[in-house]
Amino acid sequence: MARVAFILLCHKNPAAIIQQAEQLTAAGDYIAIHFDASASAQDFREIETALAGNENVAFAKRRVKCGWGEWSLVQATLHAVEAAVAAFPRATHFYMVSGDCMPIKSAKFAHELLDANDVDYIESHDFFDSNWIKTGFREERLVYRHFFNERTQKRRFYTALELQKRFKMTRKIPDDLQIMIGSQWWCLRRQTIEAILDFAYTRRDVMRFFRTTWIPDETFFQTLVRHLVPAREIDNRTLTFLMFTDYGMPVTFYNDHYELLLGQGSLFARKISVEAEDLRTRLGALYASDRMDFVVSDEGRSLFQFLSGRGRVGRRFAPRFWENETTLGRSRELMIIACKKWHVAKRLVAAIQHHTNVPALEYLFNEDETPLPDLGGIETSLQKRGRHRRALMRLLFDHFDSDRLVICLDTSSLDLMTDFYTDRATVRLLEIECSFDDEYLAGHAMRVGLAGPQTSEATFARLLPTVRHDMIHEREAIRDAQFVNASRIKETAATDENASALAQFLSVSPDVARTLADTPHLFVD
Repeated sequence: MARVAFILLCHKNPAAIIQQAEQLTAAGDYIAIHFDASASAQDFREIETALAGNENVAFAKRRVKCGWGEWSLVQATLHAVEAAVAAFPRATHFYMVSGDCMPIKSAKFAHELLDANDVDYIESHDFFDSNWIKTGFREERLVYRHFFNERTQKRRFYTALELQKRFKMTRKIPDDLQIMIGSQWWCLRRQTIEAILDFAYTRRDVMRFFRTTWIPDETFFQTLVRHLVPAREIDNRTLTFLMFTDYGMPVTFYNDHYELLLGQGSLFARKISVEAEDLRTRLGALYASDRMDFVVSDEGRSLFQFLSGRGRVGRRFAPRFWENETTLGRSRELMIIACKKWHVAKRLVAAIQHHTNVPALEYLFNEDETPLPDLGGIETSLQKRGRHRRALMRLLFDHFDSDRLVICLDTSSLDLMTDFYTDRATVRLLEIECSFDDEYLAGHAMRVGLAGPQTSEATFARLLPTVRHDMIHEREAIRDAQFVNASRIKETAATDENASALAQFLSVSPDVARTLADTPHLFVD
């Protein structure tokens, strides 16, 4: 009978990982865990200690620091696979999952399905002829070498790419490989996994090629399985149910999606919210049960498409099922810097990016040119950003793979601050109080179209007091709102006073806060 070794890549939420491992092994299956080397050492010790007595749990002998789009994700998978192959000789199948995956069928159902079909389940389409890639790079992923992470080293990533394009530094794809692409959530038989490991040990040229491709977790296993396994032994699909929004981000499932998930023709689903504790408990109990009476309707994707389409033309009168949780996330922390002098806030953001690991963005709701990652189109205009503000913020949290995020808002954006403060997420506010001399006020009046090069001094004399009063009114309105978790730094305050406010706002050490408060020329116009 089939016995599954789950290959789990994870980097946070130790309690959820422990629960997941206990639930999957309770049915007699196995799990090999790779916990990201860049994650909390304390979290890893907690997982190790809790699962130490479980013989069906193994850990990758080597842990690597993983980055989205990098070879490190494939390397981490191979380390976990090697641990599973060595530790679980009775495992017949190896199933790739993440900490967000949960079973939506019983183990008995899964085992019988795998026993009845002697195939590998992996989505793999021709890289060049298929339409699997919807947006972004295509052949650039393969023919150029990628040494830097696009998310954390954006400038280096694109500089290296442009230099290769300029000097025509393309490379050749290995002659005997047909590059394939597809979902990274696969289920492979033991003989296939062993063949892949043997191939990886002997074909160093192929390994070197994939090490510098972009997003290799969507091409490495997909290509090798097609290369090593006859087509008749491959079922070109994933056994993990997942859906994507129009912006290319996975749909998250919550407590009220239990029946919907059970009706899908898959064994697992992704992404299950870490906050959906009831759903996780029910699905874990389901996997350990003997239940076999599943009615598969597979309506999830069509229902999603139908309702989202009706919403665009104003004919969705009830909330969509995937929008029942429109919060940014209870575990997330949004930190807002409110400042009228944009250059001051931008200098502070640059310092935060340099001295902390907290992602920080400039005036994304006020300035059209604010640098933002490709989020499928929602980021392309101020109008879209404002209309879909919470969706945009969720995408940014997911893009940076962080539970903390700093953004800047103009002091006039009280409606945005108020809206974010009604969310379940933790919201913090840092007001930067600046001085406004007449030269700055005149420049501001010209920037917003209240004055021009030909405006007379007499007109400025009448205009500037009103502009100053307007800025003071915005400041007072923020304070009258009495936002919780609010701090303030001042141009006229001492460094120690500003450092104390920054430490409270960012939850950083006093030394880091003082470094930020001492940012060179922070308040200089």
